[in-house]
Amino acid sequence: MIDIKILRTNQELVKKTLHDKVTKWVDLDRVITLDALRISLGQDLDVLRMRRNDISSQMGKGKPEPHLLAEAREIKEKIQALEPEFEKVETEFLALYKKIPNIPTLDTPVGLTEEENVMVKQWGKIREFDFPIKNHAEIAAVRGWIDKERAANVAGSRFAYLKGDLVKLQFALIQWVMDSLSDSTVLDQIIAEHWLKVSNRPFVPVLPPYMIKTAPYDAMDRLEPSEDRYKIEGQDLWLQGSAEHVLGSMHAGEIFAEVDMPVRYLGYATSFRGEAGTYGKDMEGIIRMHQFDKLEMESFSTAETSHDEHLLFSGIQEWLMQQLEIPYQKLQKCTFDIGKPNAKGSDIEAWLPGQLRYRETHTADYMTDYQSRRLQTRVRRTSWDVELIHTNDATAFACGRALVAIMENYQNEDCTVTVPKVLMNYIGGKERI
Repeated sequence: MIDIKILRTNQELVKKTLHDKVTKWVDLDRVITLDALRISLGQDLDVLRMRRNDISSQMGKGKPEPHLLAEAREIKEKIQALEPEFEKVETEFLALYKKIPNIPTLDTPVGLTEEENVMVKQWGKIREFDFPIKNHAEIAAVRGWIDKERAANVAGSRFAYLKGDLVKLQFALIQWVMDSLSDSTVLDQIIAEHWLKVSNRPFVPVLPPYMIKTAPYDAMDRLEPSEDRYKIEGQDLWLQGSAEHVLGSMHAGEIFAEVDMPVRYLGYATSFRGEAGTYGKDMEGIIRMHQFDKLEMESFSTAETSHDEHLLFSGIQEWLMQQLEIPYQKLQKCTFDIGKPNAKGSDIEAWLPGQLRYRETHTADYMTDYQSRRLQTRVRRTSWDVELIHTNDATAFACGRALVAIMENYQNEDCTVTVPKVLMNYIGGKERI
């Protein structure tokens, strides 16, 4: 949630945010009215409760006077009438207040469609092929690496069996990324390249739960759109849609010591999404699946270091792509496309020769204190000063899309795939699969 002070003191900024993020489901006037009403009702209840306590104190000293008994009964009736009214107003207010999106940073481009995202960088030379280019699905069909027909029999559409050397390549990619982000010298290199003022503290690898309860999912502001999520029937559990959903919520209600900041995690998880509304899109291959594996970065940091932390995550994404030598472009996402809890966001899109276009492989999300306000994840700055932490999350690799990019960019005429140099030692020294 946004800071309540912003709602009360800078309503024009909130209106602009609603406009710039194309948020049509929030009645801001109603939110403001409810906030004022809940304050008034709360104050009335506080006065009544204080008077009730005062009367109780007086009555405890001896036989109560009749007028005190009468006043106590009257106060009790008023409290009983006001409490349900306050709870009703409070419930409606919180439901609407939670719908207000995070305030975009000043350097986030204003745009009302995703077409207004800004391309800020292109890297790498697009390979020229001297043979007909195949897409990843065609390559995998020749090699027997992807079986969607049998997966459809077992689980339905948008599932796949990955087999053979493609599986080995995925685990080579995972181990390489974990080794790289656990190495402070690698982070030193990226920090220096981007002129950042952040710690070189390595990422801690995490295998998180694949399920999450409703409350933390909602507090992370990642439950919606719920039609894209998988609910476990009869239980208060959902299949998580990305590792950061269970990484960002793991310290709810906790207070970090400042000396321990930043806390950085690299989570690997099989994730699940309904992909509602995408039927007919990307049905070939493994671009858009209900089940997919991801390596996700998550960090908890102080307010003054959090933006550089976001830039570090974005820099890591570029470094990973450059090490794989896959051409990409970087987009600064506009206000429409950054998402409700984001203050800022960027995407990396890999060049896919089989599609002759760039496709999204990475996203980096800068959340400020929007998530931690509901999670109540904080940091103790001094013995008496406790404040909300800031969160960042970003894709290290969505494994399926990374495999697609490698297969298509490193394909050979005989449908073998050359292994990127940085992965050869992780796949037994093989140069081709």
